[in-house]
Amino acid sequence: MRRGFDPVEVHAILHRVAVELAATRRDLVHTAEENARIKRALRSWQSQFTPGRRR
Repeated sequence: MRRGFDPVEVHAILHRVAVELAATRRDLVHTAEENARIKRALRSWQSQFTPGRRR
């Protein structure tokens, strides 16, 4: 009887974690880009509709 972890199972788990981590990092980059885009749009909107601003 062998003791310890099955190397094949360990490799499979590590691979799955690596894939999920890569996807999470891509999502984080996408979210940061979207956040920046929304902030720019909000600043633009605010500058157009700020009371006292002449058009």
